[in-house]
Amino acid sequence: MQHDASAAPRTAFSGRLIYLMGPSGAGKDSLIDAARATLENHNVVVARRVITRSAEAKGEDAVGVSCERFEQMCTDGEFALYWRANGLAYGIPVLIDSWLEQGRTVLVNGSRAHLAQARQRYPGLLAVLLSVEPQVLRQRLLARGREALEDIERRLARSQQLSFADQGVHLLDNSTSLDDAVARLLDLLREQGLLVRG
Repeated sequence: MQHDASAAPRTAFSGRLIYLMGPSGAGKDSLIDAARATLENHNVVVARRVITRSAEAKGEDAVGVSCERFEQMCTDGEFALYWRANGLAYGIPVLIDSWLEQGRTVLVNGSRAHLAQARQRYPGLLAVLLSVEPQVLRQRLLARGREALEDIERRLARSQQLSFADQGVHLLDNSTSLDDAVARLLDLLREQGLLVRG
């Protein structure tokens, strides 16, 4: 029997989900890596995504699986959230529900297009959008060397189309230094009561 864990709303968690979003190349992985030690010191868990990309591919610290394995994981209810974008499938393991039930704060690398569905399951989530000036984003995508120029232009166009007006999304600019972006993220989490001030 197929079970879709991501379809069930969960409202009784004592912990809180931080839903970090941003276009590819905005620096989400770099931000998470730079903030990881501080987050872990404050009992914030960073969830590893499952992606249909080989484990050898450059990028985030994710679990790479085949398309067939990903589909089986969906069928088996192994994901709290999952979506498809840019020719890949992404999943957040259902293990995050256990952490949230324990009262822990959990940070996930989410999808802008999947925010509404994530909010249905986690109504109290903290939505954070990492933004970058278009010219900076273009340079970062070119420097990564992962995609053809046409694919990069499609990503940039898609980035401009997604808007979050009046959706309670906290904007976090990462057009300048990574240290500044980390400091702004940690300040936001302190304001939200998710980090204890040192």
